[in-house]
Amino acid sequence: TSITSPSNPTVKWVVQLQKQASARRQHGCFVTEGYRETLMAIKAGHRPQMLLVCVEITGSMPDWQADETFEVTARVYEKMAYRPGTEGVIGVFKQFTRIPEDLSLPENPLLVVLEGVEKPGNLGAVLRTADGCGADALIVCDPHTDMFNPNVLRSGLGCFFSVPWALCSNKECKSWLEQKGIQIFTARVGESIPYTKADFSKPSAVLLGREDTGLSDFWKGKNIQPVHIPMRGMADSLNVSVSAAVIMYEALRQRSL
Repeated sequence: TSITSPSNPTVKWVVQLQKQASARRQHGCFVTEGYRETLMAIKAGHRPQMLLVCVEITGSMPDWQADETFEVTARVYEKMAYRPGTEGVIGVFKQFTRIPEDLSLPENPLLVVLEGVEKPGNLGAVLRTADGCGADALIVCDPHTDMFNPNVLRSGLGCFFSVPWALCSNKECKSWLEQKGIQIFTARVGESIPYTKADFSKPSAVLLGREDTGLSDFWKGKNIQPVHIPMRGMADSLNVSVSAAVIMYEALRQRSL
């Protein structure tokens, strides 16, 4: 089936899914944009409800199974695309969610936990870090952003599908970590040890908070070890995704010794 008009109802629906979290929630769908991103979703076991392919860009129709497949013109693709210059493929998939109990962990897990992070780009960047350092999962507590925001998927470069992630409340996360015997390290300014002095060799979770206020006081107390990244300039902290990378790669270094 071909779509040649940018005002086609299907095109308008995809644009709505791209732009509005409320539309994504209402329909229980999310959008992948680009050949690589869509293929990673399919390889992770997600079947597209819909594929929209611009053969003028791709050169050929990919051999993928989908509930519906449309060939679209370059003008139509441009209308739907969240960002210019992508590879001519858009997929629409059913949303999925996990809670921590759904995660399958190895004997000595390494986890990243984010509390209340608001910027989708940061969330995607932390997924890339988690993938790069071999973290076993990302847990997002009390999220302030939609996990299926196109910027999460875009900045995650496909790691949205390679890193197992789960959503829950602070209380649920803490209780689950304690039950699993996973030690908790919190990234905090002051009253903490340098991150290089922490022992990440055992089952560990590294917690980072909101971009503006950091971690809430909920993550203080017995059996929780705060750590900090030394700062030599006037800024007192790094971007949350950079902090995650610095600490997680120290954990990876220790575990590779």
